[in-house]
Amino acid sequence: MTYDTVITDSHVVLPQGMVEKNILIDEGQIVGFSSDVPSCDHKINGRGLVSIPGPIDTHVHYGVYSPINEAAKTESHAAAIGGITTMMRMLRLKDPFTKSLQEQLESSAQNHYVDYTIHASIFTPEQISEMNYCIENSITSFKIYMNLGGEVGHVYMDMPPNSPALVEANVNVTNDIVEQTVKNAALLGCPVLVHAEDYESCGCGIKTAKEKNQDGLSAWSESRSPEFEAKAIKTVCKFGRDYDCVIYFVHVGSERALKQIEEEKILGTKIFVETCPHYLTLSYEKQEGYLAKVMPPIRTERDRQAVWNALSNNLIDTIGTDHVANQLKLKLGGENVWGALAGFPGIGTVLPILLNDGVNQNKITLEQFVNFTSCNASQIFGMYPQKGTLEKNSDADITMIDLKKEKTVTSELFGGFSDYIVYEGRNLKGWPVKTIVRGEIVAEDFEVIGKLGHGKLVERNINLFSK
Repeated sequence: MTYDTVITDSHVVLPQGMVEKNILIDEGQIVGFSSDVPSCDHKINGRGLVSIPGPIDTHVHYGVYSPINEAAKTESHAAAIGGITTMMRMLRLKDPFTKSLQEQLESSAQNHYVDYTIHASIFTPEQISEMNYCIENSITSFKIYMNLGGEVGHVYMDMPPNSPALVEANVNVTNDIVEQTVKNAALLGCPVLVHAEDYESCGCGIKTAKEKNQDGLSAWSESRSPEFEAKAIKTVCKFGRDYDCVIYFVHVGSERALKQIEEEKILGTKIFVETCPHYLTLSYEKQEGYLAKVMPPIRTERDRQAVWNALSNNLIDTIGTDHVANQLKLKLGGENVWGALAGFPGIGTVLPILLNDGVNQNKITLEQFVNFTSCNASQIFGMYPQKGTLEKNSDADITMIDLKKEKTVTSELFGGFSDYIVYEGRNLKGWPVKTIVRGEIVAEDFEVIGKLGHGKLVERNINLFSK
C-alpha cells in the first residue's frame, strides 16, 4: 500500500522510550512504525530531529481582547509556530451558556490552524446548572476563579464574535459557588480547574499596599501572598474530598502552594498540578517594569527553584502557558503596577524555554518533557490515546524539535495578536521546527503553511481519571 506520509530518520519518543523508527501516517492517524521506507505520497526528512507527541497547552486565554473569530487565527498561528498542536481555551462568558456558547463554538470552528478544546469558567449559580449543557457540547472540564470576588471581582469576559468592544464584569465567586461547582462536577465525572487565591485576603493585601504607596512587581507579589494561595487550596481541597472530585490547580508558582498541595494529597484529595514557564524563568527580584505582572504573581528566586525541583521530581503534572493575547496599550495603561493589566503572551515560547532551560541543562529528561507537555494533559482531560502519545491509531499530531537550533525570541516571530513578549531578546537553544496536526504540516521553520480551519474541536471522554 501507499501511505500518505512517512517521517524518516528521526528519533521518536514513544511511551517505552526513544527509538529510531520511521513513522507511517495515513488519513490523519499514525498507522505504524517501520525500519524501511514504504511507498508514500509525502516523505518528511527527520534527520537530526526528535519527533514528540503533539504538545497540548492546557491553559490559553484568547477571545478576550479581540473577538474569537480573529483571536483563533492569531493565537493558533502563534501556537503552530511554537509547536503546540492542541490549545485548551479558558472560556469566560458573562451570559448563560445556553445563550452565548453556540456562537462561540461556531466562530471557533473555521478559524484555527491547530486543534483546540475548551474549559468553561463558572461564575454564577445559573452557569452551574448548565454544566450538563457544556458536556453536550464537548466541554468536559470547568474552571473556578477563587481570586475573583468582593473588591477584586473585576474581570474581562470573552467578547461576542465580531464585536469590537471589551466585555467588563464584576463577579463574586463565593465559597458556596466553589462548593456547588465541585459537587456538580463530581456528579458529572469532570475535573475542576482552580485558580487558587483567596479573594478577600487579596483585596485586603492590595488595599494595604496602595495605602503605603508601594509599587513594582515585588509589591504586587506581597499584596497577593502565597499564604492566600495556600488558604484557597485548603478550602477547595476539602470540597474535593467531600464530593470525590478531581481538582486541577492551574498556574502554581510558589513553594508555599506546592507544600500545601502535598499536604492535601496526603489527606486524600485527588489533585493534579500545572505550572507555567514564567514561574520557572522569572522572579520579581530580577524583573523590572510591569510587563511580567500576572496572577498569581511571579515570586522569589527561591520559589522559582522550588518549582523546578517539583518539576524534576514529577510533583507537577502539566505545563500550561496561561497565555493572554493582549497588547501593550492595555497592558501598561495605568500609572503603576496596580493600573497595569495582568497576564501576557507565552504560547510560542513554552517549548523552547523548557528545552533550553530544562532538557538541555539536564533538569528534566526528554521523556519528562513529553509527559509535562502532552501525555499527562491528554490523560487528565480525556483525550488519550487520541492525543498525547505516538502510538498506532493515535492522531498524527507530531512536533519535530531540533535540540541544537538557536534562535532569539521576538514578539514578531509568532504572528500573534500581542505586540510584546516578556522574553524579548532571549537566545534559546532547542526549538520546534515542524508542527504536524492530524498528518498535515501546519508550520515549518517558523512559518505557518497550514490551512486555516484545519484545527478542530477535540471530542473528549468524560474521564474519572485518578491517580
